[in-house]
Amino acid sequence: MKSPQRNIQVDFPEIARRDLLQIGSVGLLGISLPDALQAAKTQGLRRGAAKSCILFFLDGGPGQQDMWDLKPNAPAEIRGEFQPISTSVPGIQVCEGLPLVSQQMHHLTLLRSVTHDCNVHSAATYYMLTGRHPNPQGSLIIKEEPDNFPPFGSVLTKLKPHRDVPEFVHLPDILWDAGHDLPGQRAGFLGTGFNPWVTGDPSVPDFHLPGLQLPAGISASRLETRHGLLGMLDRSVQGELPHHLLFDAMDSHKQKAFSLLSSSKTRNAFDLDKEPAQVRERYGLPDRTDRSKRARNFGGLPHLGQCLLLTRRLIEAGVQFVTVCSGRRRDSAWDGHRRHFPILRKSLLPFFDQAFSALLEDLSERGLLDETLLVVMGEFGRTPKIGQATVSTISMPGGRDHWGHCFTVLMGGAGIKQGSVYGASDKHAAYPATNPVTPEDLAATIYYALGLAPETSLADPLGQPHALALGNPVLDIFS
Repeated sequence: MKSPQRNIQVDFPEIARRDLLQIGSVGLLGISLPDALQAAKTQGLRRGAAKSCILFFLDGGPGQQDMWDLKPNAPAEIRGEFQPISTSVPGIQVCEGLPLVSQQMHHLTLLRSVTHDCNVHSAATYYMLTGRHPNPQGSLIIKEEPDNFPPFGSVLTKLKPHRDVPEFVHLPDILWDAGHDLPGQRAGFLGTGFNPWVTGDPSVPDFHLPGLQLPAGISASRLETRHGLLGMLDRSVQGELPHHLLFDAMDSHKQKAFSLLSSSKTRNAFDLDKEPAQVRERYGLPDRTDRSKRARNFGGLPHLGQCLLLTRRLIEAGVQFVTVCSGRRRDSAWDGHRRHFPILRKSLLPFFDQAFSALLEDLSERGLLDETLLVVMGEFGRTPKIGQATVSTISMPGGRDHWGHCFTVLMGGAGIKQGSVYGASDKHAAYPATNPVTPEDLAATIYYALGLAPETSLADPLGQPHALALGNPVLDIFS
C-alpha cells in the first residue's frame, strides 16, 4: 500500500516561521500537546537507579507537628489538637487522623529536619520543585519565567527521552497563587518542549485527556495523510529556513504528538474505567459533584483518590515522572491560617489518608516500589506556635502560619530505607536539632536516586552550564 504522501501534489508558498510552528503544533494535525523534545544522551547514570518518580506535592504547606512530627509533651499552643498513634514501625508515630497511612509507614523514610529560609508560597514552591534558591540575584522568583531553572521532571525528560508514553505528567492542574502560576512547574530555560503534560481532573465524570482524542472530523486515515503532508512540508522548506532550535522543537512536537495519538499504551494508561470497581473505591471515589467549594472551605479533596490511582497507572505504563498535587488550581489546600484543625479533621486528612495509603499498598503489592522513587513534600511547614504570624496580617487564633525553618519530607522506594527516620527537630518542631537537609540536598538526593549524578551539567539557551543540583545527596537514607 502506498504511503498517502506519495499521492499529494502541493505547491508551497513562502511560509513565515511563526506560521510553520503553528502548522506543526496544531494546524495540520489538529491536536494540542506539549511542545516536543530534543533527543539528548543520558548522562551520569548509576546502576540500580529508579526508573520513575512520583512527587506528591502537598501544596500550601502541611504542619509537621500535626502530621509527622508530633510533640505531645510540648505546651498546648505548640502541640495542637491531635494525638499521636503508633504505626507499622515500632517507635514511629503519626497523627491520629492517619490510621490507614500509619499501617504503611514501613515503606517510608521521614526526613524530619528539612529547612530553608523562604516563607512565601510561590518562591518556596520553586525552591522545593527545582532545588534552586528563589532569590539568586536579589529579586525573588514568584512566577514562571523563561530563565527559571527547570523542575525535576523536565530535566529527566531532557536527559532520558521516551517516545511511546509521555515522560513528564502533572495532575490535576497547574497550581496558582496571588495572581500567578506557581514557578517550578514548567520547564524554565529548557523551553516549552519540556513542560509537563497536564491532565486535568480524572475524577470528574466527563474526564478526557486533552490531545489523546482525534479532533472531530479527523479519522485515523486522515491523520496518517496529514502526517505525510507535514513530512513533505518539512522537506520542502528546511532548505529555505535557517536551522533553529524552535524549528527542531516543532519537528519533535509532531513526532511525539503522532506517536502518542497512535499509541494504545498511552490511551490505556489514562483510562481509569479499566480498573476494577473495588480498586477505584479503595483509592477513594468523589463524594460530591460540586467542586466549587475549596478544601479550605471544607470542600475536601474529592479528586485525590482518582488522581493517585491514575498516577499508579502512569508509572506502570512507563511514565518516568509524575507530579500530583493534593489541591487544585487555586486552592493551596494545606495552607492552614484559619480553622486549621477543623479543616484538617474534616476536609484534608480523611481524603489524604485513604488515597495515600492505597497508593503505598498498591505500589508495594505490584512490585513497583523497587524501581519507583516516591517523594511527598510541601513547600514548607507551619509555625510551631498556634496563632504565630510570619507573613500573615490576619488574626489566626486557631491557625498556623508559613514556616520554612523546619518541616518533614517523606521518601520511599528506589533503595530508600524502609521504616526509618532521618534527622530530628527540636522540642517544638521549630528548627532542626540534627542533620539539617536543604532543598539543594533534596534535589541532589532525588537525582541520585534516579541515576543522575548531581554534578551532571545542563546547558541553558546561552550555552552556560548548570549542575543539576548544588547540594549533597543524603546517602544515609539509602539501604
